[in-house]
Amino acid sequence: MSATRIAFYPGSFDPPTNGHLDVARAAARLADRLVIGVGIHPGKTPLFSPDERLDMLREVFAPIAAEEGADLACVAFDNLVVDAAQAQGAHLLIRGLRDGTDLDYEMQMAGMNATLKPSVQTVFLPASPMARPITATLVRQIAAMGGDVSAFVPPAVLARLKVRFARAD
Repeated sequence: MSATRIAFYPGSFDPPTNGHLDVARAAARLADRLVIGVGIHPGKTPLFSPDERLDMLREVFAPIAAEEGADLACVAFDNLVVDAAQAQGAHLLIRGLRDGTDLDYEMQMAGMNATLKPSVQTVFLPASPMARPITATLVRQIAAMGGDVSAFVPPAVLARLKVRFARAD
Protein backbone atom coordinates (compact mmCIF):
# COMPACT_ATOMS: atom_id res chain seq x y z
CA MET A 1 0.00 0.00 0.00
CA SER A 2 1.42 3.38 -0.98
CA ALA A 3 1.57 6.37 1.32
CA THR A 4 -0.80 9.25 0.80
CA ARG A 5 0.91 12.18 -0.90
CA ILE A 6 -0.15 15.34 0.91
CA ALA A 7 0.68 18.78 -0.48
CA PHE A 8 0.37 22.03 1.48
CA TYR A 9 -0.28 25.17 -0.58
CA PRO A 10 0.00 28.24 1.69
CA GLY A 11 -0.86 31.85 0.99
CA SER A 12 -2.91 34.80 2.08
CA PHE A 13 -5.49 34.23 -0.70
CA ASP A 14 -6.92 37.72 -0.14
CA PRO A 15 -8.75 37.22 -2.46
CA PRO A 16 -8.27 33.89 -4.24
CA THR A 17 -7.37 34.59 -7.89
CA ASN A 18 -7.28 32.65 -11.13
CA GLY A 19 -3.51 32.49 -10.60
CA HIS A 20 -4.06 30.65 -7.32
CA LEU A 21 -6.46 28.28 -9.09
CA ASP A 22 -3.86 27.64 -11.78
CA VAL A 23 -1.26 26.59 -9.21
CA ALA A 24 -3.81 24.58 -7.18
CA ARG A 25 -4.80 22.61 -10.28
CA ALA A 26 -1.18 21.64 -10.92
CA ALA A 27 -0.67 20.82 -7.23
CA ALA A 28 -3.75 18.59 -7.17
CA ARG A 29 -2.17 16.52 -9.95
CA LEU A 30 0.83 15.84 -7.71
CA ALA A 31 -0.99 14.90 -4.52
CA ASP A 32 -3.67 12.61 -3.19
CA ARG A 33 -4.66 15.32 -0.71
CA LEU A 34 -4.25 19.06 -1.24
CA VAL A 35 -4.35 21.25 1.85
CA ILE A 36 -4.81 24.96 1.20
CA GLY A 37 -3.41 26.99 4.10
CA VAL A 38 -4.61 30.53 4.74
CA GLY A 39 -1.87 32.38 6.56
CA ILE A 40 -3.00 34.65 9.38
CA HIS A 41 -0.64 37.56 10.03
CA PRO A 42 -1.52 39.65 13.08
CA GLY A 43 0.18 42.75 11.66
CA LYS A 44 -1.90 42.78 8.46
CA THR A 45 -5.49 43.85 7.93
CA PRO A 46 -6.87 41.69 5.13
CA LEU A 47 -9.80 42.62 2.90
CA PHE A 48 -11.55 39.35 3.77
CA SER A 49 -11.57 37.59 7.14
CA PRO A 50 -9.91 34.18 7.44
CA ASP A 51 -13.34 32.51 7.54
CA GLU A 52 -14.46 34.36 4.40
CA ARG A 53 -11.28 33.33 2.59
CA LEU A 54 -11.67 29.71 3.70
CA ASP A 55 -15.28 29.69 2.43
CA MET A 56 -14.21 31.10 -0.95
CA LEU A 57 -11.34 28.63 -1.21
CA ARG A 58 -13.58 25.65 -0.50
CA GLU A 59 -16.09 26.86 -3.06
CA VAL A 60 -13.65 27.51 -5.90
CA PHE A 61 -10.94 24.92 -5.24
CA ALA A 62 -13.15 21.89 -4.48
CA PRO A 63 -14.24 21.31 -8.09
CA ILE A 64 -10.64 21.55 -9.30
CA ALA A 65 -9.35 19.11 -6.69
CA ALA A 66 -12.19 16.68 -7.46
CA GLU A 67 -11.50 16.95 -11.20
CA GLU A 68 -7.85 16.07 -10.59
CA GLY A 69 -8.71 13.24 -8.16
CA ALA A 70 -7.36 14.85 -4.98
CA ASP A 71 -9.03 15.32 -1.62
CA LEU A 72 -9.19 18.95 -0.50
CA ALA A 73 -8.87 20.58 2.90
CA CYS A 74 -8.71 24.29 3.69
CA VAL A 75 -7.21 25.42 6.98
CA ALA A 76 -6.00 28.61 8.63
CA PHE A 77 -2.58 28.83 10.29
CA ASP A 78 -0.64 31.44 12.23
CA ASN A 79 2.70 29.71 12.66
CA LEU A 80 5.64 28.90 10.39
CA VAL A 81 4.60 27.49 7.02
CA VAL A 82 6.74 24.37 7.47
CA ASP A 83 5.22 23.75 10.90
CA ALA A 84 1.71 24.15 9.46
CA ALA A 85 2.59 21.79 6.60
CA GLN A 86 3.97 19.21 9.01
CA ALA A 87 0.87 19.51 11.23
CA GLN A 88 -1.22 18.58 8.18
CA GLY A 89 1.00 15.58 7.41
CA ALA A 90 2.32 17.21 4.24
CA HIS A 91 5.71 16.40 2.78
CA LEU A 92 5.25 18.71 -0.22
CA LEU A 93 5.15 22.49 0.14
CA ILE A 94 3.68 24.09 -2.98
CA ARG A 95 4.87 27.50 -4.15
CA GLY A 96 3.69 29.21 -7.31
CA LEU A 97 6.11 31.16 -9.48
CA ARG A 98 5.19 33.99 -11.83
CA ASP A 99 8.62 35.36 -12.73
CA GLY A 100 12.30 35.58 -11.81
CA THR A 101 11.59 37.91 -8.90
CA ASP A 102 9.33 35.25 -7.36
CA LEU A 103 12.03 32.64 -7.97
CA ASP A 104 14.72 34.64 -6.17
CA TYR A 105 12.52 35.13 -3.10
CA GLU A 106 11.12 31.60 -3.10
CA MET A 107 14.59 30.04 -3.40
CA GLN A 108 15.63 31.85 -0.20
CA MET A 109 12.48 30.68 1.56
CA ALA A 110 12.93 27.10 0.30
CA GLY A 111 16.48 27.05 1.69
CA MET A 112 15.36 28.32 5.08
CA ASN A 113 12.39 25.93 5.18
CA ALA A 114 14.58 22.97 4.22
CA THR A 115 16.90 23.78 7.12
CA LEU A 116 13.97 24.07 9.54
CA LYS A 117 12.12 20.95 8.31
CA PRO A 118 14.17 18.72 5.99
CA SER A 119 11.20 16.33 5.66
CA VAL A 120 9.13 18.99 3.86
CA GLN A 121 10.13 19.38 0.20
CA THR A 122 9.36 22.66 -1.58
CA VAL A 123 7.91 22.21 -5.05
CA PHE A 124 7.82 25.19 -7.42
CA LEU A 125 4.97 25.30 -9.91
CA PRO A 126 5.10 27.88 -12.69
CA ALA A 127 1.96 29.87 -13.37
CA SER A 128 0.54 29.54 -16.85
CA PRO A 129 1.22 32.50 -19.15
CA MET A 130 -2.33 33.87 -18.75
CA ALA A 131 -2.08 33.81 -14.95
CA ARG A 132 1.41 35.28 -14.56
CA PRO A 133 0.45 38.96 -14.24
CA ILE A 134 -2.30 38.32 -11.68
CA THR A 135 -1.66 39.31 -8.07
CA ALA A 136 -4.19 39.53 -5.26
CA THR A 137 -2.82 42.99 -4.41
CA LEU A 138 -3.59 44.31 -7.89
CA VAL A 139 -7.00 42.63 -7.88
CA ARG A 140 -7.86 44.36 -4.59
CA GLN A 141 -6.66 47.73 -5.90
CA ILE A 142 -8.56 47.49 -9.19
CA ALA A 143 -11.75 46.29 -7.47
CA ALA A 144 -11.53 49.03 -4.84
CA MET A 145 -11.39 51.64 -7.62
CA GLY A 146 -14.42 50.19 -9.40
CA GLY A 147 -12.49 48.36 -12.11
CA ASP A 148 -13.50 45.09 -13.75
CA VAL A 149 -11.56 42.17 -12.26
CA SER A 150 -13.68 39.44 -13.84
CA ALA A 151 -10.72 38.20 -15.93
CA PHE A 152 -8.62 37.69 -12.82
CA VAL A 153 -10.87 35.92 -10.29
CA PRO A 154 -13.43 33.10 -10.29
CA PRO A 155 -17.10 34.20 -10.48
CA ALA A 156 -17.75 33.38 -6.79
CA VAL A 157 -14.88 35.64 -5.74
CA LEU A 158 -16.01 38.36 -8.13
CA ALA A 159 -19.44 38.36 -6.50
CA ARG A 160 -17.90 38.84 -3.06
CA LEU A 161 -15.64 41.62 -4.29
CA LYS A 162 -18.64 43.42 -5.79
CA VAL A 163 -20.46 43.23 -2.46
CA ARG A 164 -17.38 44.38 -0.55
CA PHE A 165 -16.82 47.36 -2.82
CA ALA A 166 -20.45 48.26 -3.55
CA ARG A 167 -20.64 52.00 -4.05
CA ALA A 168 -23.45 54.00 -2.56
CA ASP A 169 -24.45 56.22 -5.46
